[in-house]
Amino acid sequence: MARAMEPLYTAIAHATGGGRNGHVLSEDNRIDMDVRTPREMGGSGEGTNPEQLFAAGYAACFLNAVLGVGRRLKVDTTDAAVSASISIGKISEFAFGLSGELHVYLPNIPADERQQVLELAHQACPYSNATRGNMDVVLTLVD
Repeated sequence: MARAMEPLYTAIAHATGGGRNGHVLSEDNRIDMDVRTPREMGGSGEGTNPEQLFAAGYAACFLNAVLGVGRRLKVDTTDAAVSASISIGKISEFAFGLSGELHVYLPNIPADERQQVLELAHQACPYSNATRGNMDVVLTLVD
């Protein structure tokens, strides 16, 4: 059973024209772009794709969780950064799935405290909570 959640904000976006070879538009017009299937999947690769958009959102959201955890723990998150890699692949004859890797840079946090910040951020991040149990996500601290 899902936990009750009171929405603080709702993003609305529309896809038209052909799915991975179409157009996406957010309700507020801040996103207004063509999407294209990546070359690796037989497409032109001439536009962004859903995995890139997901990676960008996950990286930004996870960094925000790191910053929030840092404030609560009173550790220095200055210059922290997150890189997200999102992969797509077949999981059965008719279905596709996603996996992810988050590389987290915490240069001003003592080495013995970084893992705790990483784990708490993974518990706090809405993207991590949405994907937990649904896709593999590898967390890596980088120097």
